[in-house]
Parts: sequence; structure tokens; C-alpha cells
Amino acid sequence: MEKILVVIDMQNDFIDGALGTGEAQQIVEKVVKKIEGHEGGRIFATRDTHGEDYLETSEGKHLPVPHCIKGTEGWEIRPEIAEQLARKEAEVIDKPAFGSEVLARRLQKLAEKEEIEIELVGLCTDICVVSNALLLKAKLPETVIKVDASCCAGVTPESHDAALLTMKMCQVEV
Repeated sequence: MEKILVVIDMQNDFIDGALGTGEAQQIVEKVVKKIEGHEGGRIFATRDTHGEDYLETSEGKHLPVPHCIKGTEGWEIRPEIAEQLARKEAEVIDKPAFGSEVLARRLQKLAEKEEIEIELVGLCTDICVVSNALLLKAKLPETVIKVDASCCAGVTPESHDAALLTMKMCQVEV
């Protein structure tokens, strides 16, 4: 069985940029260590990716804070995390929405060839982590999907906890 690590949106704008939080800053070193310690399986990373027209999109109308605009410093994965991802030859997937259909398809193809187990870490627990965990659970209902809560942070501690509960209720191991 291949153990796959998925690192969700560990980008500057979510850590200490436009939408950064103290909780997000606190998990950076834990995520670095998680990547360093990952043995024997692939690593995927997602990168929230928006265009200059972000404020005109549905998301932008509901969250009118420009962030993760492609090519900006805020869009880039945190340097110490990017370094580990490169070292481990991770595949980085740009995603224009909370959940990544591209990631789901890649993992479905792997699951067709062999048994896999998926672990997710990253930001934000209550938006993109939960979206990807539930998308993957829907596409791969018999696959073990886990979230390491110590390597995740939400918009608020309360919404982080609510997302963890939601994932637990949908049979994602937390």
C-alpha cells in the first residue's frame, strides 16, 4: 500500500499575507517536519490560484480579499515548505476552486493500480482541507483518508474544530 501525503495551500497569503492567521503561522514547522518524515509514497501539493479578475468571481464576491493571485509572492508556497516539496519531488497542482478535481483524478488513477492511503495537511481546515477531504472521500469511498489536525489551521479555531467534526462524520480519520 502506498501512503500519499497531500499538502493543501501552504501559501504565503494564507500564512502571514492577505488571509494569514497566527494559527497558520504555528503549523508551518509541523508541516515541514511532516513532509521531511514522509517515506515511501508520493506527495502532492495544491496551490490556490486566482487571476487578476478574482473580485469578479463568485468566490471574490463572497470573500472580497484578493489573495493567491498567480505570480504574486502571496501565491507562492512558503519557501521552507516549497524546499521540502522539491526535495521529495512532489507534484504541485494549481487549483482555481476550494476542491481540486485534478487532484481527485490523479489519486483515482493511482487507486485503480494499487491500494493507497491518503493523508491531508494544510490550510484552511474549514475551507480547502475539508473540501478536498470530502471530494476525495466521495471519489474514493473505500480508501482510507486521514487529516492530521496538528498540521492544519482554520480561519478561526472554532471553524477548524467544526470542519474536523464534519470530516469525522463523513468517515475521514481525524
